[in-house]
Amino acid sequence: MRVHTILASAFLLLASLPSSARSASARRSTLWRGDSIAVEDASGDVLVSPGGNFSCGFYKVATNAYTFAIWFARSADATVAWTGNRDAPVNGRGSRAEFRKDGSLVLQDFDGRVVWTTNTSGTQADRVQLLDTGNLVVADAAGRVLWQSFDWPTDTLLPEQPITRYKRLVSASARGLPYSGYYNFYFDSNNILNLMYEGPEISSNYWPDPFKQWWENNRTAYNSSRYGSLDRHGAFSASDHMQFNSSDMGEGVTRRLTLDYDGNLRLYSLDGGDGRWHVTWAALPRPCDVHGICGRYGVCAYLPALACSCPEGFVASDAGDWSKGCRREFDLRCGEPVYFAEMPTFDFWGFDFNYTRGLTMETCRQMCLDDCNCEAFGYKVGTGECYPKISLWNGGVPNILKQNIFLKVPTRIKNLSPGVLDFHGHACTVHEQNASVSASYFHARGNKINFIYFYSFLAAAFVVEAIFIVVGYLFVFRADPAAGWVRDEEGYALLFSQFRRFTYDELSEVTGKFADKLGRGASGTVYKGVLEDGRSIAVKRLDDLTQADEVFRSEMSVIGRINHMNLVRMWGYCSEHSHRILVSEFVENGSLDKALFGDGALLGWHSRYKIAVGVAKGLAYLHHECLEWIVHCDVKPENILLDGELDPKITDFGLVKLLSRDACGRLVLSRAQGTRGYIAPEWAMSLPITGKADVYSFGVVLLELTRGQRVCDWVVDGGGGEDARADFQRLVAWLRENRTKLDDERSSSWMEEKLVDPRLRGDFSHLQAAAMLELAVSCVDDDPNRRPSMNAVLQKLLSLEDDAPLRYA
Repeated sequence: MRVHTILASAFLLLASLPSSARSASARRSTLWRGDSIAVEDASGDVLVSPGGNFSCGFYKVATNAYTFAIWFARSADATVAWTGNRDAPVNGRGSRAEFRKDGSLVLQDFDGRVVWTTNTSGTQADRVQLLDTGNLVVADAAGRVLWQSFDWPTDTLLPEQPITRYKRLVSASARGLPYSGYYNFYFDSNNILNLMYEGPEISSNYWPDPFKQWWENNRTAYNSSRYGSLDRHGAFSASDHMQFNSSDMGEGVTRRLTLDYDGNLRLYSLDGGDGRWHVTWAALPRPCDVHGICGRYGVCAYLPALACSCPEGFVASDAGDWSKGCRREFDLRCGEPVYFAEMPTFDFWGFDFNYTRGLTMETCRQMCLDDCNCEAFGYKVGTGECYPKISLWNGGVPNILKQNIFLKVPTRIKNLSPGVLDFHGHACTVHEQNASVSASYFHARGNKINFIYFYSFLAAAFVVEAIFIVVGYLFVFRADPAAGWVRDEEGYALLFSQFRRFTYDELSEVTGKFADKLGRGASGTVYKGVLEDGRSIAVKRLDDLTQADEVFRSEMSVIGRINHMNLVRMWGYCSEHSHRILVSEFVENGSLDKALFGDGALLGWHSRYKIAVGVAKGLAYLHHECLEWIVHCDVKPENILLDGELDPKITDFGLVKLLSRDACGRLVLSRAQGTRGYIAPEWAMSLPITGKADVYSFGVVLLELTRGQRVCDWVVDGGGGEDARADFQRLVAWLRENRTKLDDERSSSWMEEKLVDPRLRGDFSHLQAAAMLELAVSCVDDDPNRRPSMNAVLQKLLSLEDDAPLRYA
């Protein structure tokens, strides 16, 4: 009788549960408002597309780490097609994906922290549905799509899923790991689909063939629509004329186009019989052509499988990860006696700081000898081509460039033969790795049990047994929640190798207690520091930030993923108590204002034009190619840094989002952002702020690069006000009136006298100077709608990039 009573109680309890709890393990294709998916039932509580080809839910990436993902349900290994939180796995206890009643699909970690969201709150969102195409959509009652996973690809494109100017594929960091790696597939600023290695030290394009111009690669740069897709027959086509076909062309085959962790772009077809994938097309038949695969100083070869090795005198930095390359076993000091050791069997591609034809080998050797930054030089016998190299990357066997490489070696190192390689045991394949999280749900949460899970468990088993289990957990695992939070933070920190969270004590130590002050700006003070691995960093302590820790961390997760050669690389941040600190790379040559307006060496015309092109590339990336659209709002010479090669790097991007959020995390642009003299007039008119505000500021910078002096002297003196603004408007009006003279090369002496920096003494390109001035006039138009986009500005500058400076008498 007692057993019957217990069973009856359990039945009544089950009947009283909410419908969402009773159907926790049900397979469905749709979530309605208020529905959720729990990580505890990751294998059963999933969305399944109507045809059964795709599943969506929690995907296990390690013992206690999960991502919210879409995977191929019929593949043998449940291959992932999309991940929402690839760089921030959640805990295997207490995490949930919930379609909230405000219309937003939200992924929460065990501690309630929002890790990922569709940002569709406040819309008419009615459902979340997994389609047969593999697309996860948030739609309203009429079926109108408000958000879709097809707009946010990770490393894979599915048939009918387009790649556009706003999307890119990013490889995984290693086999078995979900995190973002160093390889990208995207449309560049020339409208060309390409593969790029964007590592912690260098960036370089490696496909299509970097030795050729775009037309030689059968591409076109004239179609700016930037659109490409794979159809259901297995044919891919794009606006730049990139085309290829699957080797098994035809309908009815499940396919995916994936940028693999090794940097190669491959098309896969699924065998319906065994559920295994087969490669039906690959971008690079020779994997050694992928840049960065063997890291710095590393050499790639086929034995016949791909393998990496180090030249004699070098050792692997990390034998388990060849992307970290090799390191010298000897130091190279500037000015000490050296000799050059030949590497006859292999070559290194790129990173030549100079290129000259018709030189003797001795002249080429002397060129490298005279430059302390030169590590080696390449020389082609017959043509006399000389390639002094500032760094050695992308080494390969055989020597397809047919050039001799000579390595600079101190004379104190005897009998070095860097041409000798030992590939024994140096397989290049990265071993499968696992993610890990250290925090236990029960350690972190103590007795804060989620009662929906509690009652669901009671309904699934005997009530008395469930109570004993729960009581056992509460008794055994009761712990300090704060200690559990710390362990969780430590566990997640292990998952990130580049952009990471620093503690305040760490930054205090590496900066000598913030002793080496580099400067101070409106947003905070910058200090120099050196990390344990030898990297020099700039540490910026932000002033007057009031937003909560989770808001700051959310913004930093976006800023940390931004990576472009003309943007300062962000290494991490600190958010501890009241401290809000940014950590970035240290750029050695300081800011453009010092180089352009200071008393140092004169900045030549070639460097000025290169700086204009580089800044345009960086802003075009932020406006048109970045995964999240960003307006800088403070473009000026002080925020343009110059590296050792005088290549520009924009700093302080994304700061406006941090500095303009209130305590609740809302973006508030109630006051003008930026520096007087560079800010667009729409700030004062309370008009919507778009990327055209940056275009205006860039126009002012172009004028200053051309003239060699500040157009807006009141920026320095702090005065001027409306009179200065009127003077600037008169200058722009005068330039418009004299546009015909800008286009006439015969008026070069007039241009030199009136507009170009007189210190150049006529050593400038008329065409480039005219283009910069015309662009500047267009950029500083008072009407934002009449200003060009940064893409249009960049294309104009690139069209004249090869025009050599000429001296006009």
